[in-house]
Amino acid sequence: MYTTQDIAAIRTQVRQWKHAGETVAFVPTMGNLHQGHITLVTEALKRADHVVVSIFVNPMQFGQNEDLDAYPRTLAADQAALEAAGAELLFTPTPAIIYPKGMDKQTFVEVPGLSEELCGASRPGHFRGVATIVCKLFNIVQPDVALFGKKDFQQLMVIKAMVEDLSLPIEIVGVDTIRESSGLAMSSRNGYLSEAQKQQAAQLKRTLDEMAEAIAKGQAIPNVVQHAQEQLHQAGFKPDYLSVRNAADLREVQDDDKQLVILAAAFMGSTRLIDNLSFERA
Repeated sequence: MYTTQDIAAIRTQVRQWKHAGETVAFVPTMGNLHQGHITLVTEALKRADHVVVSIFVNPMQFGQNEDLDAYPRTLAADQAALEAAGAELLFTPTPAIIYPKGMDKQTFVEVPGLSEELCGASRPGHFRGVATIVCKLFNIVQPDVALFGKKDFQQLMVIKAMVEDLSLPIEIVGVDTIRESSGLAMSSRNGYLSEAQKQQAAQLKRTLDEMAEAIAKGQAIPNVVQHAQEQLHQAGFKPDYLSVRNAADLREVQDDDKQLVILAAAFMGSTRLIDNLSFERA
């Protein structure tokens, strides 16, 4: 696997592959990789001849009081894991390479509506940062297909909307969440949790499962949500939001909607965890 910070080198290699009639898949990450990321690479290899991965801790998507400086950087371990998984090209730019004029003078991309609620309401500007960096990386790599984890469900929806709105010729694939044996969704931020907190945090997925079962049986969504919030408090969480939405576009649920998704964000100590569960209502 070849690692580079050079945009021109990425473009040259991808161009050579495409001139040979070969396809390119792309997996953008912020590093500190876990099995969820490696699964994205494995799935990418099923869909294209070559896999490009990026590692970039994007300052534009972090708020003022968030964990940008503390976010774990584990490049050597990440490189070893990616090479073993079959990635061929790793792009590891610095903020100065990505934002040479500084973020204040950087052209940005923003997806209206989807970016402004749920995680967008709790983290103002977050999805502007996500959309901007993903669009920029897409323009650098120019992949045929890009893969993202469904754990970040709202992010996946934002990226799909951006690709559609800007007519980008890239297939976006969502890959199912990879979980710990306890049910806790794998996340780089799980490393902030103590072992006791990890066991407590597994209640988040159990709560989503119980919510989906109750709603599928016909219980009123507001009642189910209220009960679930109480459960999370009892389990040691401080809920940020807990919401049931239409799975296709994240709008509020209508009576005839069948494909639904529960989205949750909650703090365990100082660590903010997110999860979601898609299900069908009869």
